[in-house]
Amino acid sequence: MLQTNRTAGDDVAAIMADLGRHARAAARPLATATTAQKNAALSAMADALVRNETAILEANKIDMANGEEAGLKASFLDRLRLTPERIAAIAEGIRDIAALKDPVGDMIAEWDRPNGLHIERVRTPLGVIGVIYESRPNVTADAGALCLKAGNAVILRGGSDSANSSAAIHACLVEGLKAAGLPQDAIQLVPVTDRAAVGEMLKGLGGNLDVIVPRGGRSLVERVQTEARVPVFAHLEGICHVYVDRSARLDMAVKIAVNAKMRRVGICGAAETLLVDRAVADTYLVPILEALSQAGCEIRGSEEVRALYPAAIPANDADWITEYLAPIISVTLVDGVGGAIEHIERYSSHHTDAIVAEDQAAVDRFFAEVDSAILLHNASTQFADGGEFGMGAEIGIATGRMHARGPVGVEQLTSFKYRVRGSGQVRP
Repeated sequence: MLQTNRTAGDDVAAIMADLGRHARAAARPLATATTAQKNAALSAMADALVRNETAILEANKIDMANGEEAGLKASFLDRLRLTPERIAAIAEGIRDIAALKDPVGDMIAEWDRPNGLHIERVRTPLGVIGVIYESRPNVTADAGALCLKAGNAVILRGGSDSANSSAAIHACLVEGLKAAGLPQDAIQLVPVTDRAAVGEMLKGLGGNLDVIVPRGGRSLVERVQTEARVPVFAHLEGICHVYVDRSARLDMAVKIAVNAKMRRVGICGAAETLLVDRAVADTYLVPILEALSQAGCEIRGSEEVRALYPAAIPANDADWITEYLAPIISVTLVDGVGGAIEHIERYSSHHTDAIVAEDQAAVDRFFAEVDSAILLHNASTQFADGGEFGMGAEIGIATGRMHARGPVGVEQLTSFKYRVRGSGQVRP
């Protein structure tokens, strides 16, 4: 087994190749592990997290101090910070994953052919998954648990800013694997912070890596999408919109707009742009913007918006394509649902977009014409989360159109194979 006490001076390529080989070896028994085995491991992991809370918090204090000294933005520090409540939530998330239906072996479809062949399509693990992430120590637990439930081995490469926290959490995951008698190499944490380790993962670790999932800022995701030689599940940015239609209830629009922007500003599902139907701008705009402002949000508005709400800062072209990850929102007026759709099509990252409306025709058109991974009606964009979807947790949000889209949970971490049953048929 790979020893994690190697120094940064060691050959990173050799370290990463070793990780890949160990992951591939672990993936074989994982693919046939029983649901009971996997759930026992997950339960033991959750227990270990709670039991080792003090050690995890101490490790996180080191990361937080280093992050503050390095001048990390408030949104990054928020992602990095662990508290007893957040550790308890991470453990509960793992228990939720254990409670999910095991997707491996699930019959997706079956049918009979006229020649008597019976064909079945069943779910299978993807194999070995690489997860590259920044400032989110909880991803260590979420990704490890989700991959295990789906029968996959995983190699985790956390950012240097969360190295101590991730290592403490990873130790708990290994405890769970040991307790259930599963391969300890099923969940491996890259033991070096050298950026060259990412490059080795993007090359595929000699054919031992099947999928890469990046969780981080634009520069990381762009690099992964540009350089990866294996498939990637990812989203580049979360430029999310809330559209308030003329048929919306004002009280609901205010509540949703404030929550979508301000509940947690540093997550990818936070709203970055507010669109208001021009038909109700005179009555709806100011109450919504005053509520946002009172919550501590900076308003950047178009000329029309500033004419009605002079306190807004002038918005420029860059604001419509900016993922602030901060208490800032850009605001403009649109001509009904059609105008909202046009704006979203032009500027959205196709991550998550919401409509607040009582007119079912407007909702139906929004749902039909907006091509984003997640669409919401009368609900906050902050629900763009695998846990909120009942998936237990997520390994990330994918905005591509192939295989996985939206929250990537246990089902999305599987592929499928065909089983064909015959009775002696030969092809003429």
